[in-house]
Amino acid sequence: MNSFGHIIRLTTFGESHGPAMGGVLDGLPPRVYIDREALDAALARRRPGQQSLTSTRREPDTVEILSGVGPGSLSLGTPIGFIIRNRDARSGDYEAYEGRFRPNHADYTYWHKYGIHDFRGGGRASARETVSWVVGGALCSQWLQGAGISVRASFRETLPVAEAAAHGDSVGGVVEGRISGLPVGVGEPVFDKLHARLAYAMMSINAAKAFEYGDGFRSAEMTGSESADLFNTREGEPVCASNHSGGVQGGISNGMDVNFRVYFKPTPTIMQPMQSIDTEGNECVIPPKGRHDPCVAIRAVPVVEAMAWLTIADLMRMKG
Repeated sequence: MNSFGHIIRLTTFGESHGPAMGGVLDGLPPRVYIDREALDAALARRRPGQQSLTSTRREPDTVEILSGVGPGSLSLGTPIGFIIRNRDARSGDYEAYEGRFRPNHADYTYWHKYGIHDFRGGGRASARETVSWVVGGALCSQWLQGAGISVRASFRETLPVAEAAAHGDSVGGVVEGRISGLPVGVGEPVFDKLHARLAYAMMSINAAKAFEYGDGFRSAEMTGSESADLFNTREGEPVCASNHSGGVQGGISNGMDVNFRVYFKPTPTIMQPMQSIDTEGNECVIPPKGRHDPCVAIRAVPVVEAMAWLTIADLMRMKG
C-alpha cells in the first residue's frame, strides 16, 4: 500500500539507496500558491547530518516539481509530481548486513513476504521514505494555512540521547503534536473518525509504537467528573472549559485544539554487535556499521507534522 488518503491522496515511490525518492499528490485544489522555498525549508527540518545526534548521511534534499504547478507557481488542481534525488547513498556501508536479519527491523518480514532482502538501508522500509511525506504535507500546509489552520510538533526526550549515543546505544522518545484553528465538524464517522485517521497516519511512521490524543492513556485512570469538558459560551459560540477530549468528540473536531502524542521506539540498529540469524537460518553477528540516528524521534517531528497536514487536508476535502 503505497498511497495515503482518499480525496487528497499521496502516492510515493523510491528506495533508500535508489536514485531518488518521489511522489504524486492528487486532489489539492487549484490556484493554491506553491512556495518552493517553503517546501525546501520543510525538507531541511528532517534532513540528516545537521547535528551530532542524527544520522551522518548528508543529503541536500531539494525537491523538483515535475507537474501540477503552473504559471505564477499556482497549483493546477491536477496531480503534483515531484522527486527528491538521493545524493549520499553509500550502499557499501551496509554490505556487512547482506543476508542477515537485523533485530527489530523489517529485514525478516520483507524477506519472508517478498523473497528479497534489500540490505542497503532497508529499501522502502527505511525512514528515508518519509522525505516524500514531508513534501506532501508541506504542499497541503500551503492550502490549509490560508484557512487559519496550523500544525506544530515538538520532541520530548525520555532518556538522555547523548549518553546512549556515547555508549553505542539508542533510545526512544515522544513527539507531541497540536492542530490549531480546525473548524468544528472535521471527521467522518463511523470509520473515518478524526482521531482514527490521525492514529492511522502516525502509526504509519517508521518506529512509531503508540498514539494517544487528549488525556490518552491517562483516561483509563480518571473519573467521569475529572475528564468532563464542560460547555460554556464565548462571543456567542459554544466552547469547552477544558480539553480532556483533545479537540475530538464522537470522532469529529469540536473547535478546540487537537493535541496528540506519538511514542517512538529506540532505533533498532545500534553501534554494538548483536546476535541474529541469516537467510539460511545460521547464527550470525550483526556488526555495528552504517549511519543511524540514536533517537529517531528527533527527526520524526517534521514527519509527524506532515502526516497531520495530509490527514487534515483530506478530511477537509471530505467535509466539503
